[in-house]
Amino acid sequence: MARLFNKQAKLYLDARPTYPREWYSMLASLTTHHLLAWDAGMGNGQAALGVVEHYEQVIATDVSEEQLKHAMPHPRIRYHHTPLSISEEELVTLIGRENSVDLVTVAQAGHWFDLPKFYSIVTRILRKPGGIIAVWCYKSFAVSPEFDPVMKQFYDTTLPYWKRNVQYLTDDYKELPFPFESVGLGFEGQPLELDMPKEVSFEGFLRMLRSFSAVNTAVEQGVDLLSEKVVKELETAWGGCELVRTIIYKTFMLVGKVKA
Repeated sequence: MARLFNKQAKLYLDARPTYPREWYSMLASLTTHHLLAWDAGMGNGQAALGVVEHYEQVIATDVSEEQLKHAMPHPRIRYHHTPLSISEEELVTLIGRENSVDLVTVAQAGHWFDLPKFYSIVTRILRKPGGIIAVWCYKSFAVSPEFDPVMKQFYDTTLPYWKRNVQYLTDDYKELPFPFESVGLGFEGQPLELDMPKEVSFEGFLRMLRSFSAVNTAVEQGVDLLSEKVVKELETAWGGCELVRTIIYKTFMLVGKVKA
């Protein structure tokens, strides 16, 4: 799985939106202490940078060594490569110890995880009481009535090339297992819906599409999902390559604590 993100790591860093700071404030307000947080599946590290504003130390981990190379250094963030072969005990030791983590965040990565293994670790390391886990992801984008149907046509062509648990994305995390007690901000079967606006040029939007793991998997199989014809269709629906638009990233979030 790590190789899916190795080739496009720099592109991912340049193209992806930044999560709103108020999300981190909202999550931090739910934890009793603010000593230690774990950002799992950190990607380019942007969530870790948001979390560290509220916690003394953040452990950020990812299976992709290439992604870690592009993470922004911070004195209170420890970045670690965690290969798929790492054991549960090794990961618990790496993060700290049982009953020690105040916040666990998973941004745009939960559908890639071995969820039973991950949730077992989370249950062990989260502070009880007072610890919180938050998982979120965006899939769709609202741009304009002219653009959105064309974008959906393109997105549908990517579905055969998603490698793992794509159903969790297509149903907006409504089927994502989440065995934690609700804290009022989205729970299993009913994620919290959030809008994430971002101004972006057409070229910036294309960079984001090219960072899709499914797009890169298709290329490896000899299929160009972003052919010249497709790009032209997207550009026309966008309103031209010079136009800057506000995209609304439709985001869904699950937040909970370990069940008593």
